[in-house]
Amino acid sequence: MKLLLISNSTNPGEDYLGWPRQLITNFLEGTGVKRILFIPYAGVTLSYDEYEDKVKAVFRELGYDLYSIHHENDPIKAVIEAEAIAVGGGNTFHLVREMQRNGVMQAIRGRALAGVPYMGWSAGSNVACPTLCTTNDMPIVQPDSFRCMNLIPFQINPHYLDAHPEGHGGETREQRIEEFLVANPEVYVAGLREATSLIYEDGHLKLVGRHKMRVFHYGMEPREIEPGTDVDFLRLVK
Repeated sequence: MKLLLISNSTNPGEDYLGWPRQLITNFLEGTGVKRILFIPYAGVTLSYDEYEDKVKAVFRELGYDLYSIHHENDPIKAVIEAEAIAVGGGNTFHLVREMQRNGVMQAIRGRALAGVPYMGWSAGSNVACPTLCTTNDMPIVQPDSFRCMNLIPFQINPHYLDAHPEGHGGETREQRIEEFLVANPEVYVAGLREATSLIYEDGHLKLVGRHKMRVFHYGMEPREIEPGTDVDFLRLVK
């Protein structure tokens, strides 16, 4: 497999998909990919056409032609024929429901397992996990199942935050993850902070980006991982 799992698309004051552009270029370099199939189903407050235009402009600058699955008469066929696949962020519940509804969840999994480059940001990283259960999103729609592609054997929490805002009486992100771990004690969770990504290629999983990653497991103290570190122990867990 060849995976690029990005925490977030945009940092404050930066262009859309600004910070990971070099990562995307490096990820696709040498693959021979010219066209990228885009999955816009996480978009809710903007139309799929608008979402496609927004992402397409970025990939055009990088030298790639991007086209959206929502124009395709046969979505599964489009996945099977794709040279590379990009799944955008937004609402994870909406994304999963539409991937299940169109039958592309398993099709994308199959292509990724066959070596087709897969990249996703935010919700697009969540769906590479076994389930969507560590998303931060509201369940605005009900998918058939919480099960996702299981391309990696651990969970990602994108946009991971350490802060407990003043005046906020609810749980912190860490407390929410601890709740998940009580219910799922065998699963690791990677708290992927902004401007960080996980890259899987050549049989190895690595953290890249500007910040550390916080790794959680039931009964263990959270562990901080430095950027540039191989994290194959996450890939090997079952």
